[in-house]
Amino acid sequence: MAKLERCLVGGTFDRFHQGHKSLLNAALDSAELVEVWITNDAMSAAKSPVLQSFEDRREAIIAWADERITTHELEDNYGPAPIRKDCDSIICTPETLGNCQRINEIRLANGLLPLEIIEVQHSLDEVGGIISSSRIRAGLIDCDGKQWLSEKQSTQTHHFHRGLDAELKEPSGDLFTGPEDSPEVAMSAAMESIAPGGIVAVGDVCVATLLEMGVVADIAIIDGMTKRVELDEKVDLNDFDVLLNADNPAGQITPSLIDAIGSALQNDQTTCIQVEGEEDLAPIIVHLLAPLGTNIVYGQPNTGVVLRITTLDAKEECRGLLSRFEVRD
Repeated sequence: MAKLERCLVGGTFDRFHQGHKSLLNAALDSAELVEVWITNDAMSAAKSPVLQSFEDRREAIIAWADERITTHELEDNYGPAPIRKDCDSIICTPETLGNCQRINEIRLANGLLPLEIIEVQHSLDEVGGIISSSRIRAGLIDCDGKQWLSEKQSTQTHHFHRGLDAELKEPSGDLFTGPEDSPEVAMSAAMESIAPGGIVAVGDVCVATLLEMGVVADIAIIDGMTKRVELDEKVDLNDFDVLLNADNPAGQITPSLIDAIGSALQNDQTTCIQVEGEEDLAPIIVHLLAPLGTNIVYGQPNTGVVLRITTLDAKEECRGLLSRFEVRD
């Protein structure tokens, strides 16, 4: 069967993933040339505050594509499809099929032949969900459709070992310095750099400092200690809508802590997780489970506050760290 001449494909193409690759490969199998029309920043702004810029999305496609693919800026819902005479096909996934059918209606009204519609089914992840940019932004899967934290890992106890000690003591994020007896100095500086997502505060001093500043963290994780010494003045829990408990001995990441963090991330109320044991390693799990753009703050002893925003790179780093823990069921 002869190939079609020129195929159009439109979309946002945020966090270029396996589903995008499958769609474009199907277009390449069907047509000699493929035009990829990428929604511009103005069109994409309403989708998500953590959407990549047009240029970043475009560069990801160019880095993957061959010379048969060209990229273009899409400024409206239909692009050039209703009026182009040199194109003979358009490719879509099931949820955008209706848009392609509407394009053909407009073409017929304009006296043009309809485009051949190529419908491609969604790519599925390792647990049967759809690989989509929205699920990647939600922090559920990576760009290949793999879970950041598998169900099996969630039921295991992960034990820290000394080989990771130096690595984990280094600030993993942006360090904001300030006097130890005035933690609000460093915290105020950190709050000026937060992303649009939620705030997760790890550590009693961080949580209490934010409360004194009038900021209730979306999720607070505390253990009643600072520098492994019990605090005389406890965090006021009255400002939180939900209180959860977790058992997590020092040097471990337990299913109890993982479950509590997962539950906190799934509700839309301010939540405080009270840890019996130690919460120092909690940021690893928060990054793995949190949506992109989540702000995680924790104290750096004798120095200040660390802020790290959840990104795909942060998730990948935390996945690598967790893989180096000793695992016990």
